[in-house]
Amino acid sequence: MKTLRIGIVCYPTYGGSGIVATQLASLLAARGHEIHLISYGMPVRLGRHLPNLYLHEVPSFAYSLFHQQPYTLSLACSLAEVTEEADIDLYHVHYAIPHAVAAHLAREMLPDRKIGLVTTLHGTDVTLVGTDPSYRSITKFAIERSDAVTCVSRFLRDETVRLFDTRIPMDVIYNFVTDEFVQSTSTLVARTLLAPSSVPIFAHVSNFRPVKRAPDVVRVFAIVRKEMPARLILVGDGPDMPKVRDVARQLGVMNDILLLGNQESLQDILVHADIFLMPSESESFGLAALEAMACDTAVLAFRIGGVPEVVEDGTSGFLFDLGDIEAMAAKALELLRDRTKLDAIKRQGKARVLSTFSAHDKVDAYEAVYRRILGG
Repeated sequence: MKTLRIGIVCYPTYGGSGIVATQLASLLAARGHEIHLISYGMPVRLGRHLPNLYLHEVPSFAYSLFHQQPYTLSLACSLAEVTEEADIDLYHVHYAIPHAVAAHLAREMLPDRKIGLVTTLHGTDVTLVGTDPSYRSITKFAIERSDAVTCVSRFLRDETVRLFDTRIPMDVIYNFVTDEFVQSTSTLVARTLLAPSSVPIFAHVSNFRPVKRAPDVVRVFAIVRKEMPARLILVGDGPDMPKVRDVARQLGVMNDILLLGNQESLQDILVHADIFLMPSESESFGLAALEAMACDTAVLAFRIGGVPEVVEDGTSGFLFDLGDIEAMAAKALELLRDRTKLDAIKRQGKARVLSTFSAHDKVDAYEAVYRRILGG
């Protein structure tokens, strides 16, 4: 396809939407498209510099009459300015509120230009923010004013139709992992920095918000720890971290837990883990699980949202009823006592990543959406 000039809008934080948007921006730039990444800060996985990838930081504006900074308006102005300077062909915004609204405003500010608008829904922008009475109508408006809408799972597409009673067509384009995860390998020397070679390693990565149920990770780990030596690695930070610490102390496993905070090279940690625990109560996709599978780590998760579209129960991982930490711990013990079975699950998880969640295929899918809305 011809070279496009694309404005990609995302959050710069460690959440899945910002990570996927940033990786997509880099991959599109590597294909020769001119990419303008627009955010309020430096995205955490922006990675190496590419000659046709540009970052534009949205300026902040403090004024005594504003109870909160009007970020949506600042973003709309930034989009309009970048569009005029770079002759943008289309906006691809990740997260409906406020990004799709800001993109719609920017188009209204430039009535003489034809600018495509693709909105990718990632999850909580629909299931949490979008369903709040204060935001429901504006979320529906933003979705229906987009030229194309993509969802990261069939679950999220169906939820969007149900929650907003909308009949607009939506493409399902799964999230993906980049080569850094797929090609990562474990070395004994690096692994022993995390745990002795004979000690199994559990891992959990999240923003430690209540919806992630991070204290349940510690509870599962504590059950296993009663039966055998083990180490738990926690990556990330958030409001539930004090609760995680309290539960770990109460259960007597604090000395077996490594708290690593936010990490940019996540693959360098996950590649050493044996089992990844994801006891979330809501996941529209489960990018952390996918990244763990790409690093040859077996995933144990609750059977919710879009997770069954990522993890095939009994083949590339194991799924459990929401809240059933006893069953999750029992399966972890079973796998650790049968390394042949554990290794098979790891291999099958990696194979599923390669067959279904290829970055190349997903970038192709997004380019097809761009072509469609721009008339070929």
